[in-house]
Amino acid sequence: MTIEIIRQTVGDLVRGLDQVVVVGDPGVYCVDALPLRDSCQGCVTLIDAPARAQSAIRSGAVAIVTSESIDSVACTQIVAKDVHAVFTHIVGRFRPRDDAPAFSSIHSSAQIDPTATIGSGTRVDAGVVVGAGAVIGNNCHVMPGVVVMDHATIGNDCRLFPNVVIYEHSKIDNYVNIHAGAVIGAHGFGYRQIEGRHVLTAQLGYVHVESHVDVGANVTIDRGTYGVTRIGEGTKIDNLVMIGHNCHIGRHNLLCSQVGIAGSCQTGDYVVLAGQVGLADHVTLGDHAIIGAQAGVMENLAGDQVYLGSPATSQRDQMQIMAVQRRLPEIRREVKTLRRELDAMRTAQAEEAKQLQSDPPSDADENRQATSPADHAEDHQRCIPFRRPAA
Repeated sequence: MTIEIIRQTVGDLVRGLDQVVVVGDPGVYCVDALPLRDSCQGCVTLIDAPARAQSAIRSGAVAIVTSESIDSVACTQIVAKDVHAVFTHIVGRFRPRDDAPAFSSIHSSAQIDPTATIGSGTRVDAGVVVGAGAVIGNNCHVMPGVVVMDHATIGNDCRLFPNVVIYEHSKIDNYVNIHAGAVIGAHGFGYRQIEGRHVLTAQLGYVHVESHVDVGANVTIDRGTYGVTRIGEGTKIDNLVMIGHNCHIGRHNLLCSQVGIAGSCQTGDYVVLAGQVGLADHVTLGDHAIIGAQAGVMENLAGDQVYLGSPATSQRDQMQIMAVQRRLPEIRREVKTLRRELDAMRTAQAEEAKQLQSDPPSDADENRQATSPADHAEDHQRCIPFRRPAA
């Protein structure tokens, strides 16, 4: 099997871009566009710092994207103010992806309830199931194996990747991407103990995902008990995140991989939860709070601060704790030394006390101690004063 390599010139790659200057030969051919770490012979790569230019040369790259011309580099240079935007465009020329479905269609194997509504320009792939009363908006792409249950609503320009499950009454607004295996609107983890058995509480709420939200692969977002579990506009959720029932996630949050949020939590706007952060139930985080990786949040935290550790405390407090922890081996050695010295002092005191008990005072010492102050005064009167002889 022969794999065809698409060759494109630098001039072709940047055609149509504004504020781009080509330094060198625009006719040089490129076979791929790769980041510097993966760059190879004949590719175009990205240099976001002049100090990395030599690494690009050694990789065999025939062109680089850079924010300023580098005199020490002999290959063709694509100079642009926003290097990442230009490099994104170039990579897309080699590996194009359509954000919108290529055509409107409903696959013959899809099961669409007669009462469901499918918008114009929407593509429904093989094996999709759409329940009664469900609504899917315009220009959406519903990929193979997706299940949209009864009375769920999906807005315009959404993409549901394979095997996504949208439970009944869930609401998905416009421009939402939900990646493979995600489950939106499952029952919350709420139980009451009745006569020694755990009985599921009411699961009558729903999930509302607002516009421009990205939901990663295998994310689970549980429905509210009676009301809504809300994901705010513009929030981005990484893979393998779990969000419990009744949570209200603010606008433009960033939830990194393996974050776990227990029920009834609330986050402000622009909150960042790093990888493996855990929130106990009924916790509130203020706007712009940043929680460091693997932190455990047990109580409400104010906004505009960075928190670390488990239980999570402010960055300043946590740094002091970490500084003390790093000194623990040294402190342990000092304590052991002090303990030995204290034991030696106690041993010496015990030996001295034992010596005193074994050597009782002599009779002379007792007579000296028994002499009265009057006897000492009489002895003083009998003393003859000493006079120095005349010269």
